[in-house]
Amino acid sequence: MENYTYNSLTLQLEGLNLSKDSVYPVFFFFFFSYIFIMFVNVGIAFLVFIDKNLHQPMYLLFCNLPINDIVGNSIMVPRLLVDMLLPPSERLISYYECVVQAFTTHMFGTTSHTVLMIMAFDRYVAICNPLRYAAIMTNKMVIKLTVSAWGVAFVLVGILLGLTVRLNRCRSMIMNPYCDNASLFKLSCENVFINNVYGLTFTVVLFTASIGSIVLTYTKITVVCLTSKNKTLNSKALKTCSTHLVVYLIMLISGFIVIILHRFPQYSDYRKLSAILFHIIPGSLNPVIYGVQSAEICKSLSKLFRSKLVLPFF
Repeated sequence: MENYTYNSLTLQLEGLNLSKDSVYPVFFFFFFSYIFIMFVNVGIAFLVFIDKNLHQPMYLLFCNLPINDIVGNSIMVPRLLVDMLLPPSERLISYYECVVQAFTTHMFGTTSHTVLMIMAFDRYVAICNPLRYAAIMTNKMVIKLTVSAWGVAFVLVGILLGLTVRLNRCRSMIMNPYCDNASLFKLSCENVFINNVYGLTFTVVLFTASIGSIVLTYTKITVVCLTSKNKTLNSKALKTCSTHLVVYLIMLISGFIVIILHRFPQYSDYRKLSAILFHIIPGSLNPVIYGVQSAEICKSLSKLFRSKLVLPFF
């Protein structure tokens, strides 16, 4: 007969199933990835903050991505690194910390979608309605879009976790390297039908809205570019939209891999690794892609480095 521990405030994380020879290579890969994520994302956010030339709607909206990557990875990766060096029996986490980690994990994934949706709207207005761009994309509109992106994610994830924390727990093993909603409600011996229904609805609505808005936006942008003989407009559209689309596809593919692997329990180790890479890969590539593709960011970086080189001579 299975022993149950009801509503334990101390949970155990299963962690990654790694051989002794692979622990340190994987540890250092995640460690240096985290350092890189912090460096480039903080750098991009700081650059946009200090350079008035970057105080444009496109860059201000983009700043939501680095902030999201910083918060999402800071909650998950450091804890993961510590647990990798501990034996399985010592990978303990308090229930409240686990709930916070699950909340921020789902906020990270949801906000990635909502931020890229409002960025797509900005590109749509800039290319399809350029004469009214300044009138539409005011500072007030940028604030509204930003609040909407984070607010919608907060409400959706809040309900998701709210339905889970109401459940009594009879288990204490989190079958994952970090806490998420599914791992938490699987600790319960109660009926989790509502959790499953809302979780599925949440995923379908988010992906439908996200993919639908991107497809609609880029269809209209493509039509405008095909009917326009303005080579400058087409070149600008191709450059800014390709950057946004690459970032979106990286995030979408990373998320789909995790969802698909959930359907194959025999590949649980690959699913765990994919779930971690869902945080690391977009967080590493987003600022690099935007930094390389954006002429304004490159110009701002070169100006910053030139000023740093000149200062020591005075």
